Amino acid sequence: MSLHTALKSMTLRTLPFADAISAELPLGQLMRLSLFQVSVGMASVMLLGTLNRVMIVELGVMAWIVAIMIAIPVLVAPFRALLGFRSDTYRSAIGWKRIPYLWFGSLWQFGGLAIMPMGLLVLSGDQVAGPAWAGEVGAALAFLLTGLGMHMTQTAGLALAADRASDETRPRVVALLYVMFLIGMGLSAVLIGTLLRDFSALRLVQVVQGAAVITLVLNVVALWKQERMNPMSRAEREAPRPQFADAWRDLTSDNDATRLLLVVFLGTLAFNMQDVLLEPYGGEVLDLSVSATTLLTALWAAGALIGFGLAARWLKAATQPMRMAARGILIGLGAFCAVIFAGPLQSGALFFAGAFGIGLGGGLFAVATLTAAMTLNTTGTAGRGLALGAWGAAQATAAGLSIFAGGALRDVINHAALGGTLGPALNSNATGYSTVYHIEIGLLFITLIALGPLVRARAMGPDPAEPLGLADFPT
Repeated sequence: MSLHTALKSMTLRTLPFADAISAELPLGQLMRLSLFQVSVGMASVMLLGTLNRVMIVELGVMAWIVAIMIAIPVLVAPFRALLGFRSDTYRSAIGWKRIPYLWFGSLWQFGGLAIMPMGLLVLSGDQVAGPAWAGEVGAALAFLLTGLGMHMTQTAGLALAADRASDETRPRVVALLYVMFLIGMGLSAVLIGTLLRDFSALRLVQVVQGAAVITLVLNVVALWKQERMNPMSRAEREAPRPQFADAWRDLTSDNDATRLLLVVFLGTLAFNMQDVLLEPYGGEVLDLSVSATTLLTALWAAGALIGFGLAARWLKAATQPMRMAARGILIGLGAFCAVIFAGPLQSGALFFAGAFGIGLGGGLFAVATLTAAMTLNTTGTAGRGLALGAWGAAQATAAGLSIFAGGALRDVINHAALGGTLGPALNSNATGYSTVYHIEIGLLFITLIALGPLVRARAMGPDPAEPLGLADFPT
């Protein structure tokens, strides 16, 4: 064996995504394309991590208003399925399908982040002119544009990657993109937390608008020359297109597909009610700094990546994905218990361990359901973009509802507790947070019940004889 062959063989064994490369999608283009996931991960950290803490603790905005603002981007998530379907069937003169959606999604994401800090400062009461509702409208518009841009960018980008990959490398390519999303979240959480260590209004504007510029740069580099031009005639462009209702009916004709989407919805609802509360809980109850609570997102991402590693080991042993999802739920139960007890014990270590466990359990649950989702029926008029959008729509819609419910419940319960309605034993600002975490534990048990019928005696994983690594997971 020559030295070149030996080095190549060693590379394929040691690098988790080396086998995602193909003639259709070489390494350079694959790594460039993955940059759009970094920008989406960065925006997710801003919306679900840093900004909700800043609005509640530093800017003094009511938690229910913050919950509404953060819920806006994910409440438009049902449109992900429609966006995916439209990118499947879009017809242009030069033949592009995914690039237009990726480009306009990038513009909306940039625009939302660009105007967001000004809207938040006005929302907090820092206003000398204009109508009283300007802050609410400006902040809501910023969150709407950012959320819609994220959904469009991610759905079209994943579909483009799946189009360009070969049949053998497609699951590995899409898996790489999801891991890049987690890496983007982790790195952005550390960087943003460091930049906001000495918080001020000016620093907030600089950080958020800087993220807007980085978003546009990353996404332009990602989409550059990624889709080949295939000119279409006027007759081809004007031909009747498939209807979304028909494609959706083809996708959900299998009962298992419908139940899987229900499990994804319930599980996401259970794991995500804490999204708007975890960082304020650390700041208000445990007196942690902005930079310390922002690191929670990095811990969550690290937990999710470790969940990938556990899933790789279990799938190699022919473990059924739905059983892995159940294990993720059980890990989540322990993690929420740790977060609950961190308050009365005033233990920052227990709190961070709980946040890590939430990422581990939620990541394992997501990997398992995504692995099962790859088997969804996409025959007939249902295309790849619709299938990817359906999973994202179920997950993000549940996330939006859970975020609003978590913030609203925290405000209502804390108001009653601090007012003495619930008695002296519960007269604490931790009561509302703890109640929400207990509700999430109940929802995790409900998810286990809904998941039961999907468990099969036959393993859905790959052949145990085949080598399996982190690269084998789809998203």
